[in-house]
Amino acid sequence: MRDVAVVSFACSAVPQDREHNETEMIGPVAREAITSSGIAKSDLGFVCSGSLDYLQGGPFAFVAGLDAIGAWPPMRESHVEMDAAWALYEAWIAIQTGEVDSALVYGFGKSSPGDLHEIMALQTDPYYVLPLWPSMVDMAGLQARAYLDASGRSEKDLAEVAARAQRNAQTNPVAVRKAEVTADDILAQPVTHDPLRDADIAPITDGAAAVVIAAGDLARSVCERPAWIRGIEHRIEAHGLGVRDLTESESTRTAARAAGVGDRPVDVAEIHAQFSHEELIVADALGLDGTAALNPSGGPLAANPMMSAGLIRIGEVARRITDGSAGRGVAHASSGPCLQQNMVVVLEGND
Repeated sequence: MRDVAVVSFACSAVPQDREHNETEMIGPVAREAITSSGIAKSDLGFVCSGSLDYLQGGPFAFVAGLDAIGAWPPMRESHVEMDAAWALYEAWIAIQTGEVDSALVYGFGKSSPGDLHEIMALQTDPYYVLPLWPSMVDMAGLQARAYLDASGRSEKDLAEVAARAQRNAQTNPVAVRKAEVTADDILAQPVTHDPLRDADIAPITDGAAAVVIAAGDLARSVCERPAWIRGIEHRIEAHGLGVRDLTESESTRTAARAAGVGDRPVDVAEIHAQFSHEELIVADALGLDGTAALNPSGGPLAANPMMSAGLIRIGEVARRITDGSAGRGVAHASSGPCLQQNMVVVLEGND
């Protein structure tokens, strides 16, 4: 296996961007990632993006991204119709083949123009579930209630997660929800989707993210402390909500085992939890022992740009490894309703 590392990361997030289209959102973020990587755009071997046509209401959303990156000089390019964390996986595979030594990975989405929670129902089974049109928050509420009943946890545990996210987000310049709040403050808010409150639900966010990854000696030459990808795996569970146990995440647990999460202590973990109960489910599936800092950026409960929030989790862990504040970290990304598909990435600072 070739050594591959994250050498740069950039992202943006706002509650509602009325002034810029997707192309205009991506451009500054991609330029920042490329410039800070130390690798010239013309030297990048591969470009891969993640986006969602449903958010734009039209086909081929990824073309807007290509407009931002530029079509010259000619490049090897690909796209995934899901969170850009999976675009990073494809780029990692491309580097493993030996065909390329570096890649730009980016994701983008504007959630504010439409009703995101209703739009994401299009992920569900088109024959038996979609005709009922349950929103993503409706399904999350069902999962949260099942989890609380099965685990013995309470709404206070959910509120602790939500409050910590807002407190951690105070140091995150792109967080759209941040405050010095306590769990009691959260519990004082009305329940909107039993047992969830608005603070338990990721905020609507427009934004983009980009990372540059590079192989071996190239990574060492452009970055003083690269964030090496030491394990990466993703697994998927059944599409039907009624045929899997929603109170746990077996796909995360299996991916974590394959990626080697438990091999050594974890300093930091960024979890792609769009709802407070998901963080508890995923943290348990990852086997975290409570010593790792969980979502120090605030996580998706602080800012949740669709199609890049998973990639941001990887970037946030990589940032902390590169600046020396963490030696080993775990990033998690999720796709599909109720944690259907999950990716786990282990990053380390040791060469």
